[in-house]
Amino acid sequence: MVDQRLSVHDVSFLGATPAELGAHWAALGVSRLSLIDSELLSPDLLKVISAQGYSVETVYHLFVSAEGLRAVIDAAAAVGARAIYMLTGGRGELTWEDAADRFCAAVHPCLDQARQAGVALAIENASGLYADIHIAHTLRDTIELAERGDLDICIDLFHCWTEAQLPALLDRALPRTQMIQLSDYVLGDRSLPARAVPGDGTIPIERFVAHALAGGYRHGFDLELIGPRIEQEGRFEAARRACEAVSVMLQRVGTSGG
Repeated sequence: MVDQRLSVHDVSFLGATPAELGAHWAALGVSRLSLIDSELLSPDLLKVISAQGYSVETVYHLFVSAEGLRAVIDAAAAVGARAIYMLTGGRGELTWEDAADRFCAAVHPCLDQARQAGVALAIENASGLYADIHIAHTLRDTIELAERGDLDICIDLFHCWTEAQLPALLDRALPRTQMIQLSDYVLGDRSLPARAVPGDGTIPIERFVAHALAGGYRHGFDLELIGPRIEQEGRFEAARRACEAVSVMLQRVGTSGG
């Protein structure tokens, strides 16, 4: 049985119709969703979510302006989303510190709106390959940015599992952590974005998850499955195996959510 804390991010099925997404969710047995902000504009998708009683855990948003974020907050609140996680926009020729200050100042006007709407605003750590649209590429930098801006955090383990002192970083991040995203990596894979189904690679996912849960983490785990390995296996089949593998991991650490 699939652990009910799991979601499969819709980027894993990018291009699927609302009907196809609904069929995937039903077949996987998930009850939580992680969406892309543009999907909140699809009446057909919103009908599927409402009809089946899905809960929306997170909504992805590329920050461009406070005005754009305000619109996403309203749309996310309308579907009961728990959190919006963001990429920050790029830094251009600014230093990291100046870019961080600029981003925090731009987001600040939205904080009260988000709190009143009951929607958390979080920052994700993402690969340096996305430096044109983001400035937080390590968990350490993501934590610093979140602390500067009084924001929360979405941890993508794929992009931080090699960092030094990861358990200590996780402990520091946990009070702000709204979502943990999981996928695996097979050593030597250079076929970007090179993600694999959890359990197929070398990332110590189970140890990380156990540490997070022991530290008080009580939110969900999002499976973000993209790249050549996933496409070769088939998106749905990869998602199915991922749900099964992570559910078993959660059972082994004694914290099955059903």
